[in-house]
Amino acid sequence: MTNRLSIALAQLNPTVGDIDGNAALVIAARNAAAREGADLLVCSELVITGYPPEDLVVRPSFQDACAAAIDKLAKETADDGPGILVGSLWVENDKLYNAALLLDDGKISAVRLKHDLPNYGVFDEKRVFAPGPMPGPINFRDVRLGVMICEDMWQPDVAECLQESGAEIFVVLNGSPYALDKWDQRLHLAVERITETGLPMIYVNQVGGQDELVFDGGSFVLNSDRRLQARCADWSPALQITKWKRNGDDWICEQGETAATEDRLSSIYSAMLLGLRDYINKNHFPGVLIGMSGGVDSALTAAVAVDALGADRVHCVMMPSPYTSEESLTDASAATELLGCRLDEINIGQAMGAFDSMLSPLFDDAPADTTEENIQARSRGLALMGLSNKTGAMVVSTGNKSEMSVGYATLYGDMCGGFSVLKDVYKMTVFSLCYWRNENFPKSSKGPKGKVIPERIITKPPSAELKPDQTDQDTLPPYHELDAILECLIERDLGTEATAGEGHDPELVKRIWRMLLLAEYKRRQAPPGVKITHRSFGRDRRYPITNGFRES
Repeated sequence: MTNRLSIALAQLNPTVGDIDGNAALVIAARNAAAREGADLLVCSELVITGYPPEDLVVRPSFQDACAAAIDKLAKETADDGPGILVGSLWVENDKLYNAALLLDDGKISAVRLKHDLPNYGVFDEKRVFAPGPMPGPINFRDVRLGVMICEDMWQPDVAECLQESGAEIFVVLNGSPYALDKWDQRLHLAVERITETGLPMIYVNQVGGQDELVFDGGSFVLNSDRRLQARCADWSPALQITKWKRNGDDWICEQGETAATEDRLSSIYSAMLLGLRDYINKNHFPGVLIGMSGGVDSALTAAVAVDALGADRVHCVMMPSPYTSEESLTDASAATELLGCRLDEINIGQAMGAFDSMLSPLFDDAPADTTEENIQARSRGLALMGLSNKTGAMVVSTGNKSEMSVGYATLYGDMCGGFSVLKDVYKMTVFSLCYWRNENFPKSSKGPKGKVIPERIITKPPSAELKPDQTDQDTLPPYHELDAILECLIERDLGTEATAGEGHDPELVKRIWRMLLLAEYKRRQAPPGVKITHRSFGRDRRYPITNGFRES
């Protein structure tokens, strides 16, 4: 009977579709685990395909490539070294499954299929995967492992079945994306499963950015007494060896390193940093372009970009109009100087004049309005996209969630870009993040230490500067009030009456709700951006564009 076991947690950063590259990450982790004397390497959910693979899984060539990678990994285990528990696409009887495969002794020793498929929020696995049967334990070197795949742990049925079938240690493979307070949610559910069954748990999550999603890692081990025995650091790949010993009928993990969790603002900043870094690097862009306004959103976006990529890969462009203040020019220059990145200036006055000359005969002497304001924004978007085409650098848009909620953004103007760092960040949080970054240095930053956003940028009244003496509050309520209403309407899904019942003006709530609905067509055309909240625009929150429903 086996009385001791060494299990390595492989918290990796796979790339969706890079099957060979992902398999190489697993092999490298296994080699490192072997040097540490590990018996088993545990990887995350669908690490071979990358998560989420979406409709790639229906392509026969993709299925064949996954099968070849699994075969290759299985052969690696013929050396009497560590076994591998790995997540991959699996095809069986012409059905597609999200699977965990135990590779040992040169072969596939066991296969377990995900039973509970998530179909909410950002998840829609039922589109492509079939649910597997209720699983039983896997025997690994005389130890019965209760293998679950992500959602299987979030519901009690699979854990109960495994415990009743004789499992001794739960092993959970995860592709669990970041959102605010997600760590607390994971830990709470893990504790529930352990309390219900009395079994310890290994929980392995991936790390890295994948389009809108970013995975924070934080893999961990809990003993049957619910004590935290090991925890990998957030936001970076890790390999952690855990030591297990049998104590009667129970297995106990020895105390190992437990990385600390981050506070709210630190985790948001880390998510934006990693999300942008992986989006740029995995898609092979040489760098990014950012339209600087001298305002707080573009300054924070530039700071995140420099921290993610380094100053040499960030090119900022100031594009003044006749309404741009000297203060904004000075502030934009000061911000880029602190960051150490390039700043160029393109005056869009000529473009505005050219568009006015072209369009005025058809405007029939109509008075100036938001049309002319939007032409300014679109002139800037055109300039940035021209530079992007010429240099290959990707434009990063700078709009925040408050603005995108109510449509305070110009389609094909300031909404231009391939990615948005602040898409799921409310305006008041933008201010808080600026203060946070000036006082803190992110762990994986490639940028400078110390203050990177001038104080005046944070404290001055926000303005799009599209007309004389304009401020955002000419159109919108104060941001602290707007954000509080949006939090009710979006994050909590409250109706207008319930939102007003939270102490907000009923007419203002109705106005914001109407603006929220009417801006859906803009949001559908917005670039992807890092998911931060539990109700990000896109996969999390899907409203029809053509929509006749109105709340009284």
